[in-house]
Amino acid sequence: MAKALVTWGGWDGHEPDKVAALFADWLREAGMEVEVTDTLACFDDPARLEGLSLIVPVWTMSKIEKEQAKNACAAVAGGVGLAGCHGGMCDAFRENVDWQFMTGAQWVAHPGNDGVDYGVRIVSDDPLVAGVGDFTVKTEQYYLHVDPVVKVHAVCDFPLLEGPHSPNGPVAMPVVFTKRWGAGRVYYNALGHQRNVIDNGPAAELMRRGLLWAAR
Repeated sequence: MAKALVTWGGWDGHEPDKVAALFADWLREAGMEVEVTDTLACFDDPARLEGLSLIVPVWTMSKIEKEQAKNACAAVAGGVGLAGCHGGMCDAFRENVDWQFMTGAQWVAHPGNDGVDYGVRIVSDDPLVAGVGDFTVKTEQYYLHVDPVVKVHAVCDFPLLEGPHSPNGPVAMPVVFTKRWGAGRVYYNALGHQRNVIDNGPAAELMRRGLLWAAR
């Protein structure tokens, strides 16, 4: 049976425990054996990581030890999938550039903070987004620094709110993207400020597909 590791912690405002439980339920429904843990000690054993099909991090900010990040990166490069959402994957471990390189983006701002109304536009014909269609959300709108190699599947438009970024003009900011890290698949979805943003509707479907796509 395929095995998934869901690890959660960091800033409580992103409801990491609730998001982790949601992801674990989806993966179990798909027939996977799932371990859920609230510690980064799960990254201490390289051999154990290599036996997984999928790693799902739900850690906003916080700190990871250098060897733990190295072990996670090596496991994904060896073929273990990596998938996550919002701050739980791309605003984690801000001091660790290896993690940022692997995940493909880093959060830098959310103009307007929470409660921004914006549209999510599907921009690829990949099976990951087929049939979903454009939709609207009311949540944080993430401004990301993004790896140029990623394959973008959905975007949102900036600026909606005035700020020092506005004079640069319109930007289609990635919301959903995929990339490869060695033999591993990496999936990211910038939605998910709290569980209720991604536990229903198109956002939930995109996230569920992404988790399963990344798993080897």
